[in-house]
Amino acid sequence: MTDAQALAPREAFAMLLAGNERFVAGSTEHPNQDAARRTEVVPAQNPFAVLFGCSDSRLAAEIIFDRGLGDLFVVRTAGHVQGPEVLGSIEYGVSVLGAPLVVVLGHDACGAVAATRSAVENGAAASGYVRDVIERVTPSVLASRAAGHTEDEQYIAEHIRHTVDLLLERSRVLAEAVEAGRTAVVGLSYRLADGTARLVTTRGLEAAAGAAT
Repeated sequence: MTDAQALAPREAFAMLLAGNERFVAGSTEHPNQDAARRTEVVPAQNPFAVLFGCSDSRLAAEIIFDRGLGDLFVVRTAGHVQGPEVLGSIEYGVSVLGAPLVVVLGHDACGAVAATRSAVENGAAASGYVRDVIERVTPSVLASRAAGHTEDEQYIAEHIRHTVDLLLERSRVLAEAVEAGRTAVVGLSYRLADGTARLVTTRGLEAAAGAAT
């Protein structure tokens, strides 16, 4: 079992990206997915990353990052919107499980962002709790419009950056872990067509490696 608490944030990030590179290249190794690993992780979990991503069915974290049992502590909501349950889950992954990396994973063609753009631009209404999702994505869409963005990729990147910023603003536990260099937060944008996860923003990754942010 990988000792996640012994990993530096940059090392954890490198492991995650290496898995995505294998997935893109079609050379997946499917690590930690056998019966021996299943038995190994029964006593405790020791994930090297907390992954907070969109619930989109095309973003199965262990598949696109070529990881297995006990590697990733995954939290997913539509449009990676956050509430108390999400924040508590991420804090648990960092403060209790000791994960050195938190990843916010967005993607192109995100239905939540598209629905929010439609609501903002055309007044399209949503029913039930979908309206709550749209309300939580609205600040990102408004910021993109104010910046003059027109492309889907720009809106997605803005929403990922906003999510990262909001996590650190709302969670003192996470912010302190980043300030202490124990954890870093990165924002990635996944492309559905080619499977790549591209870096959008980082918080604490450089500091954790000993450089100034």
